[in-house]
Amino acid sequence: MGREAFFDFCQTNKELRIERDAEGNIIVMSPTGMETGGRNASLTAQLYNWAKGGGRGITFDSNTGFELPNGATRSPDASWLTQEKWDAIPSEERSRFARVCPDFVIELRSQTDRLTVLLAKMEEYISNGAKLGFLIDPLEAKVHVYRPGAEAEILDNPKTISAEPEMPGLVFVLADVW
Repeated sequence: MGREAFFDFCQTNKELRIERDAEGNIIVMSPTGMETGGRNASLTAQLYNWAKGGGRGITFDSNTGFELPNGATRSPDASWLTQEKWDAIPSEERSRFARVCPDFVIELRSQTDRLTVLLAKMEEYISNGAKLGFLIDPLEAKVHVYRPGAEAEILDNPKTISAEPEMPGLVFVLADVW
């Protein structure tokens, strides 16, 4: 399924959460439960408030699709683009799945997520241009921190997680996540 056909397929099936991997395989994901939805709302709100507080770019929620350089179309649970990257996206692409990798991504593990799948997605984001990524796992109370050129750092039950130095001043409070 080509780029346009995939976008049309997603629009026809708006009730589904759909991604596509780099090989073109369609991935249908189940909706999350209320606990995960609340956790995700907290994380997205913290990211949004930081971004709006200093005009630091654009925040996206879990419904936003990004076409990565490897051809996959992914929807991280929360993400952010620098203002410069946003401004470079042609206006006609902004209502579709833009061909861009977010600078920052969060994946939040839910009861139905397989950890191995999420670990692979995080590696995919980094290898496609993300500068920072957090895999937040409330099931094991861990945060996996991803940066280009480095092994993932695993934090056990942190109360906060800093996005420094990539995103100055951004610290996530995880009280609503644990």
